[in-house]
Amino acid sequence: MRIPSPAEIRALHQKYAPTAEAFDLVHSHCETVWSIAEQLIGASRLAPDAVPGGGTGAFAGIEPELVRAGCLLHDIGVYRLYDEHGTLDYPNYLRHGLLGHEILEREGFPEPLRRFCSCHTGVGLTRDDIARQGLPLPPGDYVAVSTEEKLVMYADKFHSKSTPPRFVPPEKYAVQVGRFGADKVAAFEALRAAFGDPDLAALGAVPQG
Repeated sequence: MRIPSPAEIRALHQKYAPTAEAFDLVHSHCETVWSIAEQLIGASRLAPDAVPGGGTGAFAGIEPELVRAGCLLHDIGVYRLYDEHGTLDYPNYLRHGLLGHEILEREGFPEPLRRFCSCHTGVGLTRDDIARQGLPLPPGDYVAVSTEEKLVMYADKFHSKSTPPRFVPPEKYAVQVGRFGADKVAAFEALRAAFGDPDLAALGAVPQG
């Protein structure tokens, strides 16, 4: 499978972004998510029990270029939620993953790359979640499976496209996801145990009070 370069992915963002402001918000977020994932991969390679060329634990055998592409592509569907006035359709925001999957399918991207869009929301959305919460999604399981998918989903949790964009400490995200059930907190904590906490201060995060 050919993995697109950052320049190719940037051009794709520019193609679908309805405004320069939307491009700056979404593409910058995707780059930040890659910075977080890259930091976590780098830390794993410095671990004492790292295997040659492949990190340790959950990172063993991971493909960094695939993770980079997944991070840079995962939110491209957000662009399709802007109207002609540049207003984002927040009630249907959960659909951005599937919309991104559709964009990449239209562009001829293979399924492993498309899944980074449809399988990164929260800590995974199941068929039961959709039915129980009445979510605006077709029935199905939108859950990260591969190590690369899990890392992209996890890194995404630490940065928000709010106004202004901000970093989200792990403890704060655990509280946020707790609104959707103890099982979601457990899933997030399992990801923390597998991948570790990012050093958000090293990435320029403002200390939380």
